[in-house]
Amino acid sequence: MSVRRLAEDSVQPQSFAFTGENVAWAQATIKKYPEGRQQSAVIPLLMRAQEQDGWVTKAAIEAIADMLDMAYIRVLEVATFYTQFQLKPIGTRAHIQVCGTTPCMLRGSEDLIKLCKKRIHPEPLTPNESGTLSWEEVECQGACVNAPMVMIFKDAYEDLTVPQLEYIIDRFDAGKGSDVKPGPQIDRVFSAPVGAAVTLTETPLPQRNQVTEPAPAEAPADAAPVPPSNAGRAKTAAEETNPAVKTPATAKAASAANAKVEGDNKDTGIVAATPAEKAVTKPSLDDKNRPAGIERPATVDDLKLISGVGPKIEGTLHDLGIFTFAQVAGWQKAEREWVDGYLNFKGRIERDDWVKQAEALAKGGEAEYIRVFGKKPR
Repeated sequence: MSVRRLAEDSVQPQSFAFTGENVAWAQATIKKYPEGRQQSAVIPLLMRAQEQDGWVTKAAIEAIADMLDMAYIRVLEVATFYTQFQLKPIGTRAHIQVCGTTPCMLRGSEDLIKLCKKRIHPEPLTPNESGTLSWEEVECQGACVNAPMVMIFKDAYEDLTVPQLEYIIDRFDAGKGSDVKPGPQIDRVFSAPVGAAVTLTETPLPQRNQVTEPAPAEAPADAAPVPPSNAGRAKTAAEETNPAVKTPATAKAASAANAKVEGDNKDTGIVAATPAEKAVTKPSLDDKNRPAGIERPATVDDLKLISGVGPKIEGTLHDLGIFTFAQVAGWQKAEREWVDGYLNFKGRIERDDWVKQAEALAKGGEAEYIRVFGKKPR
């Protein structure tokens, strides 16, 4: 490991202070640890300082040491040990960490490094002339099957080629890094194989239940082999069109109450779908328990700040006339149950406590949310 030292005094700021929002977050984080163990918060506090200022300054190290009642040298030891902490100014718009470990090297990371040297700066950890970009080579980042890859702040960009990385660098340098979707940059789902599956493509044979099914009697040595009872049996039309229909192999695992065989299906072992497998019916929009909606106001709250609400769910809530945190905070139990059923959430609104989240956001925005929950919303 290379020697890691603090930046020169000429670039060090004279002081450091968390913003009001980050002070609330830091205090809530420290409270997570038992009395006498508050120093365990040193790593998350250093990370928050880096996210606030872009790098870890000497002043930040000393301020965090004072907050945690630690000797300066102890916090300095942590900051200089972990390479996730940047000890000198880096690119303000993108710091590109290129994985150079063997899998990425074999798939072209050396060419990515050459591009960074040409496009950004010949030396690592040195910003370009405008101060917007910097780069460094790092060790394995845990996505070897998607090699080669880079990290830009907290996001990974995988399955890269030189032209793709150059495009990503250009977008970040133009302040439009959000245009680039993190993850694989080819037609791949996360780390799934590229193209169709080539292994485990056979349909497994049904397994005999060792508890309830007797072992088959031994056949005479000269007897012809007998195939399993369902060997070569073609699927019925009902099985092809109705995924809820059980086959003999799966029916044995169902409970007696849900494994009732009806009519002509008795001989084939096909059973009807259980109540849990039937389609869920949405509650009526005219139901009295539907929360009252409003006309879309000029300014709407960002409902996606509520944990459990994504863009699609936010759109559905807007369709129902729900635009503000205050509306969600005022939902009574019957109204929450109606929305939960309409979204087919199966109790998720109660588990995620949407009402408490919305109350905090309506009262004081992200700062109040951090004070209540000890973390940023989403």
